Amino acid sequence: MAQATFEESLQELEQIVTRLEKGDVPLEEALEAFQKGMALSKQCQETLTSAEETLTKMMQDNGQEADFEERDA
Repeated sequence: MAQATFEESLQELEQIVTRLEKGDVPLEEALEAFQKGMALSKQCQETLTSAEETLTKMMQDNGQEADFEERDA
């Protein structure tokens, strides 16, 4: 099974939060949903961290990556 996209994971996480906020979920289902939500949250955070690291790097003239902040203006 293919890994869900960031957007799909975020949408599923939002659905879980909405469902849990309603409070009409049996305890066993709530615990399972909470665990799934935590896993999705971690996955989304890792994706965002990776994207941030990629976006803060740029290619130098010699083809080497460098932190964006280190490049002279």
